[in-house]
Amino acid sequence: MNTPRNIENAPILVAALYRFASFADPAALRLPLLQACRENGVRGTLLLANEGINGTIAGSPDGLDRVLDHIRTLPGCEDIEVKFSGATTMPFHRTKVRLKREIVTMGQGDLDPAHNAGTYVDPQDWNALIADPDTIVIDTRNDYEVAVGRFEGAIDPETASFRDFPKWFREEREWLLGEGKTPKVAMYCTGGIRCEKSTAFLKAEGVEEVYHLNGGILKYLETVPEELSMWRGECFVFDQRVSVSHGLAPGTYGLCFACRRPVSPEDQASPLYEEGASCPACYAERTDEQRAAYRERHRQEELAAVEGRAHVGAVLPVNKDPANKDHDDD
Repeated sequence: MNTPRNIENAPILVAALYRFASFADPAALRLPLLQACRENGVRGTLLLANEGINGTIAGSPDGLDRVLDHIRTLPGCEDIEVKFSGATTMPFHRTKVRLKREIVTMGQGDLDPAHNAGTYVDPQDWNALIADPDTIVIDTRNDYEVAVGRFEGAIDPETASFRDFPKWFREEREWLLGEGKTPKVAMYCTGGIRCEKSTAFLKAEGVEEVYHLNGGILKYLETVPEELSMWRGECFVFDQRVSVSHGLAPGTYGLCFACRRPVSPEDQASPLYEEGASCPACYAERTDEQRAAYRERHRQEELAAVEGRAHVGAVLPVNKDPANKDHDDD
């Protein structure tokens, strides 16, 4: 399977991927994968764990072809789904293949999402599921992501990190599920990895009828016409776009480079917002000294852009959650 050759006429392709699989010895897979990336000029970060692989990499179409061919030789990864986007310049400075306990950090190391996840629901069938009054819909993303947009009627756990989800569910289980017949539970996230793991967690907790959105919000926004959509707002993404809307069109949100939270047009009009230094969400969390340091970093980034050179702090790593630091998203 070849990578696309012409995305937005961009010379660099970015590939986001994950797969829950059973890796008996992920350490043995690390060096050959790292070598394949380096030999083909592919940069970015890939995480390996007993539960599978997750990450985002970038390079030329031919280079990505060869690395993705290598990844497809890994156990259970033959038909791994990859999401492509374009970039005008290389968005990553280094190549990293890291060994982790989990490819998306939930703190529940005994789960087996490769074999015990919930039922996949394709985007075209999602509306009927979540419109069913017997279905509970839960957003598995972090609070600042949910604030940008969510599905109609979805429950917001108000968690700061994916690690907080198990505790939230256990504390709220009685309220969520009630007594008698257990309702259906439908969960979703940006690209699929968090909701897939969340369904494995709920099944381990004894909830039998659990569903997750195949391909996540992004696949839904890409394939479901806006006039039929039950999505409200925009979708926060962990890359330079910040947010997207229906058809994956660019959204209206910016990014606060002090705290890495999304900033709405209204937030940008606030006196507490200063590009590169602060936003209403983080102003009270930072000192004057910290804001001065952010201003200087922003000044250096702008200077580097004018001079046509890369600045290490200028690029937000794709799919990297600032609250988790561990590829918390898909």
